[in-house]
Amino acid sequence: MAERTDVLVIGGGPAGVWSAIAARRAGARAVLVDKGYCGTSGPAASGGQGVWYVPPDRGLREQAMASRVELGGALSERGWMERVLEETWRRMPELDDARYPFPVDDSGAVQRVNLQGPEYMRRMRRWAQRSGVAIRDHHPATALLRDADGAVAGAVGLALEGGEEWRVEASAVVLASGGCAFRSGAFGCHVDTGDGQLMAAELGAELSGMEFSNTYGLAVEGCTVTKNAYFVFASFRDADGNPIAGANSPIGGKSLVAEALLEGPVFARLDRASEQQREWIGNTQPNFMLPFARLGIDPLRDWFPVTLILEGTVRGTGGLRLLDERCATTVPGLFACGDAATRELISGGFTGGGSHNAAWTISSGNWAGAAAAEHALAAAGGASRGASTPDRLVSAGREWRETVAAVRAEVTPYDRNLFRTDAGLAASLERLDHVWRSTAEAPPAPAGRERLRSREAAAMLATARWMYRAARRRRESRGMHVRLDAPGQRREFDHRQRCGGLDQVWVEAEATGATR
Repeated sequence: MAERTDVLVIGGGPAGVWSAIAARRAGARAVLVDKGYCGTSGPAASGGQGVWYVPPDRGLREQAMASRVELGGALSERGWMERVLEETWRRMPELDDARYPFPVDDSGAVQRVNLQGPEYMRRMRRWAQRSGVAIRDHHPATALLRDADGAVAGAVGLALEGGEEWRVEASAVVLASGGCAFRSGAFGCHVDTGDGQLMAAELGAELSGMEFSNTYGLAVEGCTVTKNAYFVFASFRDADGNPIAGANSPIGGKSLVAEALLEGPVFARLDRASEQQREWIGNTQPNFMLPFARLGIDPLRDWFPVTLILEGTVRGTGGLRLLDERCATTVPGLFACGDAATRELISGGFTGGGSHNAAWTISSGNWAGAAAAEHALAAAGGASRGASTPDRLVSAGREWRETVAAVRAEVTPYDRNLFRTDAGLAASLERLDHVWRSTAEAPPAPAGRERLRSREAAAMLATARWMYRAARRRRESRGMHVRLDAPGQRREFDHRQRCGGLDQVWVEAEATGATR
């Protein structure tokens, strides 16, 4: 299959759908390709999420922004936070047109601070289709196209159901392909393997904040639903019944749980919630309660085993570096939004969690889509000159399973990724670089799904190397990045870090307008 469009959107989560709708609103043709089924795949469609939705009251917004600055190590930017708050406030009511069923409180006021993922994304898909977006489900992209001048010119990929390859040439591309959770099993994150970042890096794109990509989510042992917010209502204890003080804190609590897990099992019980809070948990996030129902556990009265699941850049803040307010990357014609892009601009070095990331997908999706449309329409639909894939596409070859296992062995353990040291990072990088060198000699995987899996494995490997090289250069502890051998923040690192490269990964300081 081959086709031509103005804007190609890669990724069918909320950022991608908002982006495609924005491109259509600006008068551009838009094609959206999704690795899964747009509306059901990805972390947003799999659960519920709060939204950073703050009324335009100066005091309330000042408080909302100030609460994030210290948590993120003062790396966020006030201007970006203000823009996201304003854009989210403007866009959320548009979901009324999509007939999203927002609840109404006792006074009759519409409550727009939470979104139920399955219903949200079902409505978004229909809205996109009504807007004229051409949606291609089960069409993962495997490589970007570039023209003779080095600008992005579309993408190629695989149609999973038929097995044939597809090619879409476009004057602008929006990467909304999500982050990388390293196939950890986190709910809804199976499709998040860092594909977009690798494809962009093969064209020379830069990344930012990759050291802030080591978030872990709390979950019931043996389950995949990670809803960290509700564990503030929990008490924790170890296998001997000793309480783990402070483990329910949203700041530093998971580190205490991780330390205890290194010694043995950890148990929790949601016994700190009031009756009203218990009702609220069940009503706002019903999927959080499903594992307990299936296991026959009363989480309010029974002790249950917990674990930590790596969520990587999905709930972290690292991603493609943005050059301006249009969400442009360092590759001409290529824009990024949602979890594919860095979220340091509003969260600094601390996780955006659900609410901030949700607001970011809405805002950045609209900005990227509108900018891509403007770029494409300015090109007047002209054909790309010699559109082709990069000379080298990194692949794990037929041994992609071994590559995934090798990457996960380095990024999953708490004592390698959550609690970092220079020696530990150096040792992991030596092993990861060895695996990377083998990709240059790997025989190509067969066509079809095996080739896709090989590219996904290579993307996870690339992400791990960017993460750890950026983490090694930041010789301090800031936000979620904890260096046991360098506790506390240091003024010499009051900046963000950009990085890039494939065979030779580089990391440099980035001048920022960060909040102080």
